[in-house]
This record gives sequence, C-alpha cells and structure tokens, in this order.
Amino acid sequence: MSELETVAAAEMAGGKSGSGDPAARPRSLAGDAWRDLRRNPIFWISLVLVLAVTAMAAVPGLFTANDPHECTLARQHAGPGGGAPFGYDFQGCDIYARAVFGARASLLVGAFSALVTGLIAITVGMLAGYFGRWIDAALSRVIDVVLGIPLLLAAIVMLKRISSDSPNVRIIAVIFVLAILGWTTAARVIRSSVISAKQQDYVAAARMLGAGNGRTMWRHILPNSLAPVIVVLTIALGSFIAAEATLSFLGIGLKAPTISWGIDIDAGRTHMRESAIPLVVPSTFLALTVLAFIMLGDAIRDAFDPKLR
Repeated sequence: MSELETVAAAEMAGGKSGSGDPAARPRSLAGDAWRDLRRNPIFWISLVLVLAVTAMAAVPGLFTANDPHECTLARQHAGPGGGAPFGYDFQGCDIYARAVFGARASLLVGAFSALVTGLIAITVGMLAGYFGRWIDAALSRVIDVVLGIPLLLAAIVMLKRISSDSPNVRIIAVIFVLAILGWTTAARVIRSSVISAKQQDYVAAARMLGAGNGRTMWRHILPNSLAPVIVVLTIALGSFIAAEATLSFLGIGLKAPTISWGIDIDAGRTHMRESAIPLVVPSTFLALTVLAFIMLGDAIRDAFDPKLR
C-alpha cells in the first residue's frame, strides 16, 4: 500500500470512529444554549425562584395553612406563632400568609400582561419587518410614539378613569393598560428578527414552492424569530410585576379585598413605626420575584446570543 493510500485509510477510519462520538457531532443553537445554561448557576437559581413563586401563586395552600383574610385585632403586631413565622400586621392578619397569597395577583397580572404584549408585538413586528416600505415606516412611527410615553405616568392617567372597585375589573384593566403601553421593545426585537429571517434561503425556497405571504410569515419566519422576543418578554414579565406593585402601592392599580404585594407594602409603610416586618416581608417577596425573572431572561439571552460564543 502506498503512502497516500495509507493516509487516506487512516482519515477514513478516524472519520468513522469520530462519527459515533457525541462530542464530534455538530450541535444546534438550542443544544449549545442548553449546554451553557446547565453550567450557569444564575440560571438555576432564578429558575428555582420562578418555579417557587409560580407554585405559590397556583397552590398557596402548599406554603401556608392560614387564611390571609382571617384578621383579629387582638393579634395586632403579635410576634411569630400559630403558623405565622413573621407574626401579624396592624390588623392582626398573618403577614406570611398574605405574602404567599399576594403572589397570585402579582403573577397573574405580570403573566397576562406579557402574553398580551407578545401578541401585539408579534403582530406589529411581523407586519413591519416582512412587508417593509410604507408599512414599516408607518408602524415604526407608531412604535416611536408609544415608546416616548412614560409607562407609569400614562398608566396612572388611564387607570384613574376606571371607577369600578371590582377585583376582576381592576385586574383586567391593569393587564391591558400595561400591555398597551409596554409592547414597543418586543415589537422592535421581532421586527429585527423578521428582517434577518426573510433573507434566508428557506424563505426563498418556500416562495418558489408557491407559499403565500401568510404561510411564509407564520409557518417559516415566525418560528425562527421567536427566541429573542421570548427572552424580552421574560424580562418584561418581571417589569410588569414591579409596575403592578407600584400602581397598587399608589392606590391606582389593584385594591382591597384583592391581596397584592403593592397593597401590603403601602399598608406596611403607613404603620412602619409600630413594626417594620409588615413592610419588609412583601417587599422582599416582590424584589426576589422581579429579580428572578430578570436574571432568568438575562441568562437565556446570553445563552442564545451567538456574539457571546
């Protein structure tokens, strides 16, 4: 066997042996991202916190057996006891139980605000990015106008017009106000992703096979443009929770008898001189929840960003 044949045989043998090695196989972007996420402690810490808050909102009975509405003035500012690890507030309500049940309203507003925001952003961003020209120019100007409106200030003005004190009405109003004012960043992200995706070969192939604009947009471009907007909405969810708490703290958002961290923070602030615990506990729950969603979104963004590889 000649030297050239020997080298070729060795390369073929190495290729065959390497093909069975999982490390030698090409990985997808999702595979690389998951590998990075598994090694990122911030991802696991934030994920555990998010799952804990979600479980707290869905099944609060797993975390406390006390009724947050059961208040007795005889227990006013009483210390820990009776299943209340943080004691009782100025109305004799279990501080910990109210913090646990307050996760439901806050997470509900944040999740549905992010969902409605995503629907608006995907629709506007897809139309602007795919069709371009005057449609892109018009929608981009709309995005600029809405982006220039201060979210909290506009939310206060809009919610001031809601006279109903019904808990369901207040929750729905807060959700839609936050969504209407907070979709612009996600729309810009999806627009950029669509502009990049529509230049790819698979889009040209779909058009050559006779796919119309609707099928090309929703079946081919959208699935390949969702990753960045999901990251943005994850971070926005935490911001919406903080915005809801701020509005409720100001007496503009949710109102009693709804249990919300913002409402409890406002009540704790009023009676802070008697005891700081009713203020500290819901503030801590709120801060950890918002931080968890923001850290989770940052970790996912870093994992899916090719520029950081």
